[in-house]
Formats: sequence, structure tokens, C-alpha cells
Amino acid sequence: MAAENTFDVVSKVDLQEVKNALDQAMKEIRTRFDLKDSRSDVKLEGETALQLASANEYTLQTVTEILQQKLAKRGVSLKAFKYGKVEPAANSSVRQKVDLQQGITTEQAKEISRTIKDSKIKVQATIQGDTVRVSSKDRDALQEVIALLKKKDFGIDLQFTNYRSN
Repeated sequence: MAAENTFDVVSKVDLQEVKNALDQAMKEIRTRFDLKDSRSDVKLEGETALQLASANEYTLQTVTEILQQKLAKRGVSLKAFKYGKVEPAANSSVRQKVDLQQGITTEQAKEISRTIKDSKIKVQATIQGDTVRVSSKDRDALQEVIALLKKKDFGIDLQFTNYRSN
């Protein structure tokens, strides 16, 4: 009897890397001449959101660009961030909430599972909470599924973890 091989499709963000990128971004914001008196700030709110604040929309856009550069340098995918609308705040300043995507939603998991089933590769895809487990007797089939999922854009950053060969 052949052994069962599996891997998990997940979407996770390394919060420590996000914190490091925030620290680097704030350091640059405080030292840049054009942003010194802009009252700009970037804060992590819990584990699911960021709060960006600045004097006006133009400087908020600059702060966002600096943050994205720092996140990209630290290897954090920008697909994991969903930007809310810019809201007015006190003292004629503006702020923006940025949601952090942790895990795969049920709809996205169903879309991933459907894509795998439509490919006619001989694997089984099961949804387990915020992950999708793919199993097969053939390791090459699992590699094909990984290549297929990397080609298609689901709007989130996918990682392939827990690769097991029994």
C-alpha cells in the first residue's frame, strides 16, 4: 500500500517582521525632512490591523509608500494588507486603517479547492479551518498542485507548509 503525502496551503504573516518594518518606517519618517512636522504615525493595533495617521492625504500617501518599501525589504507580502478609506481626524489630520489578512477565508478556501479539483490532478483537497490540506499518493502530483496555485492569483499571499511524506 502506498503512503499518503500531504501539504497545507496557508496564508500567514510573520508579525515580528511586520513590527520590524514598522520600526524602520517610523525611524525614516522621523528623520526625513519633508515629514518631520507632519505628525505622521504608524501603529500596530493588536494582531489584525495597522493605523496610519498624518497631517494630510499627500503625506499619508508618502508614509504608506515608506511602509510598503520596508515591508517588502523584510519579505512580507503586500497582498496581506487591505487598505481602508482615508478618514478625517482631529486637528485637520487624516488617518487610514489597514487590515492584516491572517488565514484563508472560507470563500477563498473554496476557490482554491475548486481550482485544484478543476485541474484534474489526482489529489484530494480538504478545507480545515483557515487552511487547505492537499493529499495524494503521488509526490509529483503535489508538486503540480503547488505550481498550479503559484500561477493563479487568489488575491492573498499563499504559503505551502507542513509537507509530509508518510
